[in-house]
Amino acid sequence: MLQDTVLRLAELKFLAEPIIICNSLHRFLVAEQMQKIGVSSPTIILEPVGRNTAPAIAAAAFQVQKMTSNEGGLLLVLPADHVIKDILAFHQAIDTAIKFAKNGKLVTFGIPPTSPNTGYGYIKANYSIDTHPAMNVEFFTEKPSHVLAEEYIDENAILISKNLPLNWYWNGGMFVFLTTTLLQELSKYEDEVVKAAKKSVESARLDLDFLRLDKKAFSCSPDISIDYALMEKSDLVVVVPLKAEWCDVGSWAALHDASSKDKDSNVLRGDIFAHETKNCFISSTNQLVSTIGVENLIIVGTPDALLVTTYEQAHKVKDIIKTLSSAGRSEATSNQKMHRPWGWYDSIEVGENYQVKRLHVNPGAKLSLQLHHKRAEHWVVVNGTATAIVGDKVLTLIKGQSTYIPATEKHSLENRTNEPLDVIEVQSGSYVGEDDIVRFKDVYGRIE
Repeated sequence: MLQDTVLRLAELKFLAEPIIICNSLHRFLVAEQMQKIGVSSPTIILEPVGRNTAPAIAAAAFQVQKMTSNEGGLLLVLPADHVIKDILAFHQAIDTAIKFAKNGKLVTFGIPPTSPNTGYGYIKANYSIDTHPAMNVEFFTEKPSHVLAEEYIDENAILISKNLPLNWYWNGGMFVFLTTTLLQELSKYEDEVVKAAKKSVESARLDLDFLRLDKKAFSCSPDISIDYALMEKSDLVVVVPLKAEWCDVGSWAALHDASSKDKDSNVLRGDIFAHETKNCFISSTNQLVSTIGVENLIIVGTPDALLVTTYEQAHKVKDIIKTLSSAGRSEATSNQKMHRPWGWYDSIEVGENYQVKRLHVNPGAKLSLQLHHKRAEHWVVVNGTATAIVGDKVLTLIKGQSTYIPATEKHSLENRTNEPLDVIEVQSGSYVGEDDIVRFKDVYGRIE
């Protein structure tokens, strides 16, 4: 979906290379995704902590001004979890938005609602011939009740019958504005956001091809969305209608709606056996899931967790994350599969005094020269050819061969071939955490 977000803009030749904002854990995955679609020089900004969309967008605006010697420019802000099928209509809406943004407006996109969906925010628009085809925004409503959403749809139906512009739109969460307009208006209402974003960019440092925002400065920003911080307060906001077969799949219910279904309205992904099951979204990446006689459920299995909920209660997954975080559970903050500049690793099994990982090393990639104080490692090559450095030895290991690395022994792993390398790593010792690592040489600049 990240690739799709960028690719659907390919024909808009006036756009610069994208700026992508993500957290540090996703940086190599994002870079890999861009490489796969030929985006050679994106600006990837790393958020040191999550502070919602307002400070993230403000940081992007300051980075644009920094890249253009304070001349600034227009920002087209897009989430990466949308489906947009009518690309031509999307481009036309962007063209309209740009015209208004150049005249000092803060432009958002409004989606004509097709149902009383309570998972989206709504925009109340006020049509005026002076702002046609955009409309002034009267106010925003955040995820209304079903009764209220039905009233909005009924009001729109009356306007449609009279061939008049709609009053109510879904909030698409996409924006166009000048960096100068954005920062000036945001300073009026949330000056602390602007100050924190500005300082975090001024003190940012390059980390390989990534721009790492200053953690101390960025952490000072309030945790607030761009809607709450600015769009719901400024009198410069206009909405451009976007009828482009849009869907926000940031929720499981929306993903179910946007996916192909079987004859019982089920979306089944993975090894699924569904008997007398209706209107369910079931996904499993690592094991067989069987259901019997259930309806309207969301079941999502990953290697480290299983979620079972209803569509109505699925939005409360954030509460579960908070509970897991409070309990110090790693599942709240990290995935079992972690991307690295050399490839990725998958934590297969963790127990007391041991851990088993699968390492996937890309062709030509190399792990750092390192040692561990509290654990030993045993490498077994299961695919490809490895070049292993263990102390003073340089070993070539093929499929089925292995080597042992004692604790405190310097070691490195390299793939000098044009084929992927897969290694099973068995760690044993009093501590197997990721922070028990001392790097001596690293081609990816990860030595402090």
